[in-house]
Amino acid sequence: MSSTTKPNSIFKVIGASSLGTLIEWYDFYIFGSLATIIGAQLFPADAGASALINTLAIFAAGFIVRPFGALVFGRLGDLIGRKYTFLLTLVLMGGSTFLIGLIPSYSSIGYAAPILVLILRLVQGLALGGEYGGAATYVAEHAPKGKRGFFTSWIQTTATLGLFLSLGIIVLSKNIIGATAFADWGWRVPFLLSILLVGVSIYIRLKMHESPMFTKLKTEGNISKNPLKESFRKKGNFKMVLLALFGATMGQGVIWYTGQFYAQSFIENTCKIDFNDSRYILLWGIAFATPFFVVFGSWSDKVGRKWIMLTGMLLGILFYRPIYQVFLDKSNVTTWNSPVLKEDAPIVTRVALHDKGDSLITKSSKMNLVNGASFNSVSIDTLYADSNKMIGHAALVKDKVLPTSTFWLFVGLVFFQILLVTMVYGPIAAFLVELFPTKIRYTSMSLPYHVGNGVFGGLVPFIATLIASFAGSTPLSGLWYPIGIAALSFIIGAVYLSNKKDENVND
Repeated sequence: MSSTTKPNSIFKVIGASSLGTLIEWYDFYIFGSLATIIGAQLFPADAGASALINTLAIFAAGFIVRPFGALVFGRLGDLIGRKYTFLLTLVLMGGSTFLIGLIPSYSSIGYAAPILVLILRLVQGLALGGEYGGAATYVAEHAPKGKRGFFTSWIQTTATLGLFLSLGIIVLSKNIIGATAFADWGWRVPFLLSILLVGVSIYIRLKMHESPMFTKLKTEGNISKNPLKESFRKKGNFKMVLLALFGATMGQGVIWYTGQFYAQSFIENTCKIDFNDSRYILLWGIAFATPFFVVFGSWSDKVGRKWIMLTGMLLGILFYRPIYQVFLDKSNVTTWNSPVLKEDAPIVTRVALHDKGDSLITKSSKMNLVNGASFNSVSIDTLYADSNKMIGHAALVKDKVLPTSTFWLFVGLVFFQILLVTMVYGPIAAFLVELFPTKIRYTSMSLPYHVGNGVFGGLVPFIATLIASFAGSTPLSGLWYPIGIAALSFIIGAVYLSNKKDENVND
């Protein structure tokens, strides 16, 4: 820690940095948490499963551009400073999120709706690409010797807490507004509310001081004149960039997004668990697991970063398929062993398919079981206008409210997955900061982080869902993507990474 930084001020630094980063993650993840509902708003009513896949593709687009944001804002951070760079990213993120909440639906402006959302999603990705590296660097450059893993791990909690906040506000909004209104227009509320959070964070960040290490470099005239060239054209530094990517952040990214986003998508869309139940499962899992970011970050100061991160990857490789098989088996209503207490009167809806007059007729009946669980039994028929014939389709079971014991089993399995997230993610900021010198740190660490997380990790929900949709695939087929990436990263990391701890970051 710089001598100009008082010991107690590190907590103010962490608080100011973490709040802004948490809000950026909240803004970024609202979209993923509402993918199913947003898909119904952005695409035609008869789009079916393609609406979800297309929406997940838009969600993934924000991850793909994160590395470009890392380059743009990382360069700015190394040229003009950490403070003003991640102040700019916060403004871009907040503005884009607010505007997504104002975009008209497909029924109003057609395909202009998903195109506009895609553009704003790309701006979000660029902004987030510059945020994390700045916050992690800023905290690390204030942290005292021997405590870097502990203090930077607080920044690591913000991604999960941002997801927790987004889920909490979504569930609260839905319960206040009502399910029908929320699906129609209420989904916009979490997007619009974010502008208030962003305003508070901007005010706090304006009062922050520049990093003491960067200030020292600037005073001495040692700021890098070309951070991109020094980061990626110097052989030694570029080697560390590649090692950080393929031996650490790539595997960390797929563990992160499998444990938190794919888990939610799988539980809701494959297992057909009720909207609220699926989010409560994730909320409880996050609540129980989040403290372990700090536990593993602090532990890495004592035993090193490498094997904590690699152990998290290995456990994911070994246990993902068994965990998701349990999700499938235990969400099968035929295994619930409870008689029907009451069957509600069926609700019939009719949707016109096209201008020929054909209709899709859906009849949904809610089954309430003696053990407190419930589900909707749905029959779907297509009525063809030219022949007046009715063609039936396979009955569906959805909106399942789990039996209490099964609910807590799911919470436990999600908790275990997020525990693996805390193992790979808790030490990663300290690990990355220690790889690179101060004058090019923002640029050098941001790129491998956002390629590993934004591309390899962020594509998990989209690629896994897409693989599982192929003919001949099983619901578990999509897991081969994160398992394969994590296995490759584990091997590279085990062979080539050194078990660093408490490395000097002042050079």
